[in-house]
Amino acid sequence: MKFRSVVALAALLSGCTMAPPTPAPSSADDPVQRLVGAVSGAGAVPHLEALQQIADANGGNRASPGPGYDASVDYVAGVLRDAGYDVSTPTYPAPGDDRGEGPPVMTRQVIAQTRTGDPQKVVMAGAHLDSVPEGPGINDNASGAATLLEIATRLGGSPQVAQAVRFGFWGSEEIDLNGSTHYVESLSDPDRERIAVYLNVDMVASPNAGYYVQGGEGRRPSQTGPPGSAGVVRVLSDQLARAGAVAEVIPFDGESDYVAFIEAGIPSGSMYAGDDDEKSPREARSWGGRADEPFDPCYHSACDRVDDLDRTALDRYTDAVAGTLAHFATSADPIPT
Repeated sequence: MKFRSVVALAALLSGCTMAPPTPAPSSADDPVQRLVGAVSGAGAVPHLEALQQIADANGGNRASPGPGYDASVDYVAGVLRDAGYDVSTPTYPAPGDDRGEGPPVMTRQVIAQTRTGDPQKVVMAGAHLDSVPEGPGINDNASGAATLLEIATRLGGSPQVAQAVRFGFWGSEEIDLNGSTHYVESLSDPDRERIAVYLNVDMVASPNAGYYVQGGEGRRPSQTGPPGSAGVVRVLSDQLARAGAVAEVIPFDGESDYVAFIEAGIPSGSMYAGDDDEKSPREARSWGGRADEPFDPCYHSACDRVDDLDRTALDRYTDAVAGTLAHFATSADPIPT
């Protein structure tokens, strides 16, 4: 049964303590499964529709910097404040236009943190909020932002968790990852060390969806992530399997907002459902969908709209991210290496 109110979820999460886990808990006793049961892809859809409407009212995009992006920041910050989070909109110097040119202008992004949990050990999830100038960016990446908003509102700003939970909504991902890079670089060394885990959510409703988890694989630290990343990836993969999809674990490729976090030594994992690469016959047999066609034929174009999304993938990824956040936020155990 899906629980649909923040108040109900706060009651459900009460009692989550630092005590060691008991063997094979039932879903009624397990805070991870309680949060998974509370969220859904359907709950993310109203946020997707709101971001689509913002793009439609602002020249068809939410590119950063620009009015569509500014309105998106206001929307996200408002939702999170209403849910009881401590919210800030720190600025960063973005290139003066949405194509990465011109003198820099100060641009906002959104940071929200629970008022409970240990602030010395933060579990963080992030998604970029901007689109490309060519379209509204609903899969890329309103899907990630809406997934985090659904999770954040069901969790609430004051849950009974062991670790503080922080959400980041980044600007200028489409221009050299500027927003997330500036955020990490602006933190003091102690503040960076307080981030125990970073989860990146980028494109999780591709119309011809795949199920990729990035990190923990590869020959170089830029591909595997720092120590602990393989443990984060195992939890992400397990939660995705519980949601009904077998993940393919692949290396980090330097193409999304995890880059600054792994360079800072923060254990990280990322999820995405595929871009304009073609789905192989093997992947189609494993995941369904259409072989030899792009995962997202509307990638970086005007047709990247709400109606084209894979709602099943959105639901599975929402459950998987929620389960992973809850796992780390309610556990006193160290991150496995």
